[in-house]
Amino acid sequence: MSDNPVRGQQPEHDPSRPTQYQSAASSALPLTPSEDRQWATMAHFGGILGCLPSLVIYLIFKDRGPFTAQESKEALNFTLPPTIVAVIANLLILIPAVSGFFAVVAAAVWVFLTVFSVKAGIEVNRGRPYQYPLNLRLIR
Repeated sequence: MSDNPVRGQQPEHDPSRPTQYQSAASSALPLTPSEDRQWATMAHFGGILGCLPSLVIYLIFKDRGPFTAQESKEALNFTLPPTIVAVIANLLILIPAVSGFFAVVAAAVWVFLTVFSVKAGIEVNRGRPYQYPLNLRLIR
């Protein structure tokens, strides 16, 4: 049995030899400039869904692309407080006496996040860094 099978053929498994597995690379490759801009843009557009998309992008790509790290952190800092307010407002909708008020609050927060996230995503997609006018910058 040959260790180098002919292209297109699967090597036969020899039960007397232990299976050897190769591990994946311990560090991911850096993002290309276009990928860096793409993920930074998605971090901002993800604000439509709250802080979770920018958090995931930040955690996965912060060490792979400087633009993505900067912009996903900016998006996360911006979307975190309104997301918390929206979650609380949606929970308070369950109280019949105040459900109407908190439904309006939850909808207003979503519209606010959507407008600013789309505006930021468009700017970042053009390759320009974006800073939200109101941002607490809780994560440094």
